[in-house]
Amino acid sequence: MKTLLVILGPTGVGKTDLCIEVAKRYCIPVINADSRQIYRELPIGTAAPTQRQMREVPHYFVGTLGLEDYFSASLYEEKVMTLLGQLFEKSDVALLSGGSMMYIDAVCNGIDEIPTVDDATRTTLLSRYEKEGLEPLLAELAMRDPEYYSIVDRKNPRRIIHALEICSITGQTYTSLRRQEKKQRPFRIVKIGLNRDREELFERINLRTLNMISNGMIEEARSVYPKRGLNSLNTVGYKELFNYFDGKWTLDEAVSRIQKNTRVYCKKQLTWFKRDEDIHWFNPNDRARVMEFINEKLN
Repeated sequence: MKTLLVILGPTGVGKTDLCIEVAKRYCIPVINADSRQIYRELPIGTAAPTQRQMREVPHYFVGTLGLEDYFSASLYEEKVMTLLGQLFEKSDVALLSGGSMMYIDAVCNGIDEIPTVDDATRTTLLSRYEKEGLEPLLAELAMRDPEYYSIVDRKNPRRIIHALEICSITGQTYTSLRRQEKKQRPFRIVKIGLNRDREELFERINLRTLNMISNGMIEEARSVYPKRGLNSLNTVGYKELFNYFDGKWTLDEAVSRIQKNTRVYCKKQLTWFKRDEDIHWFNPNDRARVMEFINEKLN
């Protein structure tokens, strides 16, 4: 039976090293499920696999897009499903790993077939947001799709703009297209979750942030600063350093905020993943148990 191994977990838990070991064991590549590591300009701040690691094991969806390129969970689903068809011709096992909840769900459960937004519509709504702010867009969403307006995060411009984009190009409500029906996949899915003691995990996050700064994250953020309005840069690490560049925060404050906001994101990831009863949880230090579990599932 064709089997997709999914190794998931919160940021900083230690997924990459384990994935490389699994990939080497079964002579398969890693399909990356991180919505920011896909951008080639952000390797340091997103903790993307290093060039050495990618020479050891091929990785898909790492550093393949520019910051201006449009991408979404639905496009990710489409591309990964096509890729899996090709990989399963060569092996009975494939490996997907990451921490982006929507990307993992898109592959495992499917995502609603929302139409792709054309460039003209996207540009128009982004221009309106830049000129008018969020409130007029919220008011329009309340009128065009009151059901989605009642549940959307009203401080998240990306979600609000996207809903209005869909309303504009389809003439329907965004809600009517979000059926959230689980799709059947022509392969078995085995999910492996990695987690650590919370204090240990948070300490790893704090230390990793300092290592990123030492390894050139400030210079990396400064190089993309002129593009700060792009959605691809609306992410932890870059937003805080942009405030440092603007003189709003000191560098120490920016670094402290990166650590704090990464810990907050980590907790959100765990809350999301804990809802999934199909995930088998392990401490990443116990690699022998993980490898034994995988072997049992594949044999």
